[in-house]
Amino acid sequence: MTHSSDSQRIVVVALYKFVTLEDYEALREPLRQVMLDNDVKGTLLLAEEGINGTVAGPREGIDALLAWLQADPRLVDIDHKESYCDIPPFYRTKVKLKREIVTLGVEDVDPNRRVGTYVEPEDWNEVISDPEVLVIDTRNDYEVAIGSFAGAVDPKTKSFREFPDYVRQHYDPTRHKKVAMFCTGGIRCEKASSFMLDEGFEEVYHLKGGVLNYLEKVPEEKSLWRGECFVFDNRVTVRHDLREGEYDQCHACRMPISAEDQRSEYYEPGVSCPHCWDSLPEKTRAGARERQKQIELAKARGEPHPIGRDPRLMKEQAES
Repeated sequence: MTHSSDSQRIVVVALYKFVTLEDYEALREPLRQVMLDNDVKGTLLLAEEGINGTVAGPREGIDALLAWLQADPRLVDIDHKESYCDIPPFYRTKVKLKREIVTLGVEDVDPNRRVGTYVEPEDWNEVISDPEVLVIDTRNDYEVAIGSFAGAVDPKTKSFREFPDYVRQHYDPTRHKKVAMFCTGGIRCEKASSFMLDEGFEEVYHLKGGVLNYLEKVPEEKSLWRGECFVFDNRVTVRHDLREGEYDQCHACRMPISAEDQRSEYYEPGVSCPHCWDSLPEKTRAGARERQKQIELAKARGEPHPIGRDPRLMKEQAES
């Protein structure tokens, strides 16, 4: 497949920063307007504890957005990770106000106060290869299912809100002296590491910039990553060097689906997959079929159309 040059492709930026934004409500409309003015689509979350989200747009549009954010002294060093794609990964421009920019649901956990020790991607292999280090994947079960680090523990959580209870039920600060954690872009681990320090764990490490940073910085031949990495946009997954992966996504249940899944008798594009075919009520199926019909009609007319996911099922995806 031939790609256009990176300067002509769509730039996808995952960004976040934990920082006190007492005026976060007042930032909403100016931020949204900057995105609209520069043809940047995607969703950004604002809360008193900071900013988080993934957006996409032309090179000049993304540069304008980052310049606007970094003009605020509080956001001058905002963490952001770029990748590229050829098809728009988002269809709308949204800025949402939240209580948390990543939802853990535990009061008084404050990454602005303290977090664990950052580990650069180039040093991560050494850390997780230490037999005394407990390595935990803080992502959700459907993300872990398609890729993770060799030897990492899968908590099998459905959302990040389940992580605190999982830790309290399975681990003891007096026995688990060293803990290393990772997530997609680094944000969940900042909050998770702050939580674990509050729980009494002494040595807590987390992968700086998350899996996306690791896949970009560490050569594939030296990588301890196995599989692909789930991302919260229409690319679904990425591989090493942040190349678009091979998975699609079921628009009914949001599970990543492989080529084998799509050959299943239970796969119906836009309606169901082997993971959800026996759990969807008929009313939901009927709605999904109608959405898929509209998508196909829009494609035939050469018009853009939002992916036909059920908003009730997708509501917490960007936050969890």
